[in-house]
This record gives sequence, C-alpha cells and structure tokens, in this order.
Amino acid sequence: MARSKNEPIARNDFNDVLSIIDNAKNNAFRAVNKELINMYWLIGEFVSNKVKNGIWGSSIVDELSETIQRHNPGVSGFSSQNLRRMRQFYETYRNDPICSPLVSEIGWTQNIAIMARETREERQFYLQITAYNRYTKRELERQIDSGLYERTMLSKNYNAKGLLTDEYGGLADLRDSYVLEFLDLPEGHREKDLRRAIVSNLKDFILEFGKDFAFVGEEYRVQVGNEDFFIDLVFYNRKLSCLVAIELKTEKFKPAHMGQMQFYLEALDRDVRKENENLSVGLLLCASKDDAVVEYTMSKSLAPSIIASYSKVLPDKKILEKRVKELVMLAKETCEVD
Repeated sequence: MARSKNEPIARNDFNDVLSIIDNAKNNAFRAVNKELINMYWLIGEFVSNKVKNGIWGSSIVDELSETIQRHNPGVSGFSSQNLRRMRQFYETYRNDPICSPLVSEIGWTQNIAIMARETREERQFYLQITAYNRYTKRELERQIDSGLYERTMLSKNYNAKGLLTDEYGGLADLRDSYVLEFLDLPEGHREKDLRRAIVSNLKDFILEFGKDFAFVGEEYRVQVGNEDFFIDLVFYNRKLSCLVAIELKTEKFKPAHMGQMQFYLEALDRDVRKENENLSVGLLLCASKDDAVVEYTMSKSLAPSIIASYSKVLPDKKILEKRVKELVMLAKETCEVD
C-alpha cells in the first residue's frame, strides 16, 4: 500500500493530540489527589477538635473507622491508623502557611513519609522537592534514606544560615557531594567503569542529580582546531537552560583538573551552545577533594563550575543529622550576634 505524502504531517498532528490527552490525564489525577488530600485534612481537623475538646476518647476513632467502612464497603484508606494519621497531618501543618499549601501537591503516601521527619525545615524541604520533581514513593524514600536534606544543607553551596548561594549564576542547584550507591562500583574501578555504570543506570543517576537533567551524550566529542576531545558526560539542565559537562575522576581532586574543564566549557560555548541557552556549566565529580585546595582553585576562576565528590555507599544519617544540628545552632548564634 502506498504511503500518503501527508503521513509525516499526520504523525506530528497525532503526537499533538496524544500530548493533549496525557496533559488532561495528569491534570485529572492532580485534581483528584487534591480533593483526596483536602478530605483527609478536613477529617483530621474534625477528629483533632473533638479530641482536643475532650468530646472523644481514643477508642472513638476505632468506632469511627468501623462506621465509615460499614457505610462504604470496599473503600480503603479509613483504617483507625490512617484516621490517626489524618489527625497528625492536620495538627502538623495547621499553623504552617508555607508547608500547608504544598501537601495537596503530592500523594498521601509521600505525605506520610515526610510527616515523620523530625524538623519543620526538613519537612518543608522534602515537600518542595517532591512537589517539584513529582517523586514517587520509592524515589522519595531513596532520597530520605540517602540523607538528601542533610547533604544539601551541608553543601558548600549553602551558607551558615542554610540559604542558597549563587556565585556562578544558577549553580545553587548543584551540590558538592553525591551518593552513587546504586552503581555498585567495585574497589579500584576506573573512570570508564564509572562512566559506563552511570550510563547504564541513568534513571537513578538523574534521580540523584535532579529530574531537570536530560542526557545528551557519553564521551561527547568536541573538535578544536584539528584535534578531537571527548567530554565524559554531557547533560542539559532544563531549569538552568544550559549544557552541563561532567568530568569523572576516580582520584582526589587536583587543580589541573579545572584547567581541563575550563577548556571543555569554552569549546561547548563557542561551538555547541545555542543562542537562547545560558553559558555551559561544569561539574567535576571526583572520588574525594580537599576543601582548601578547592577554595584556592576556584577563588579566581571565571568558569561556572562545581567540584563535587561522590560516595559509593549510603552515608551514615546519624552523623549527617548531627552535623546539620550543629549548622543550625551556628546559624542561630550568628543571627543573635547580628
């Protein structure tokens, strides 16, 4: 059968229609989720007020659960445990004007996981990042288990008051340490082993780095003069609207690494970057680094780059939590002095 000359046009039109359907489905899901979370909030408020005023005892919640399930057979989500979570949910956020609008942007199971966080700052962090990245329950749990909040707070891109700094035009979104436990790297691995493992586990890698990253290429070739050079990994960051060059080093950071990165960024900006894109950003991912050496290297560098270290195993959360508490105490002391 002969193909119609309009077939390519029709396919593009079909893709547009499919996008409309997908957007409608996503909007419908978000609308249903908002109604569900709002219902849980109202039930939590009702139960909280009854208990607070001494009208209800704890056993009444069990009776309420049985009554709801008797009148709505087959409907889940109204166990006595979940009703108590609704009360906790309301009481946790009722006086929080920043966090309370965010709870309806994510699912109930994600809310339960976040609600268990110890501090308001940590809850706010995970609410914001989950809503922005649309984390699934599994993805959120991985971020919590990897100490993402603590690692972000302790990043050199944060100052003593826990606020993002932005010295290089948008690099506040990049941290100075990453956890790559999902790569299952052996001892004595080489740079090509690291690169191949990342490419084979792109979904988890992008989860760790942020869902605004889109993969462009591995061993990305740039030609300068009559010579070819190869960048380990190149991504595009939608939020920063720029290319991100990632160079992998299985050794400790050395100042000479920065010269290589500056060369790559210049090549990308001159020959690859589009007019509507921002200057390219570099990320040197090293096995370890000395902060003093990094500070000296970057003090007069004009290249928009971050020098980060990677870990092959999940960090000890207790140690991270202790360091964050020390940071918060320092911030409070600084504010009192100011």
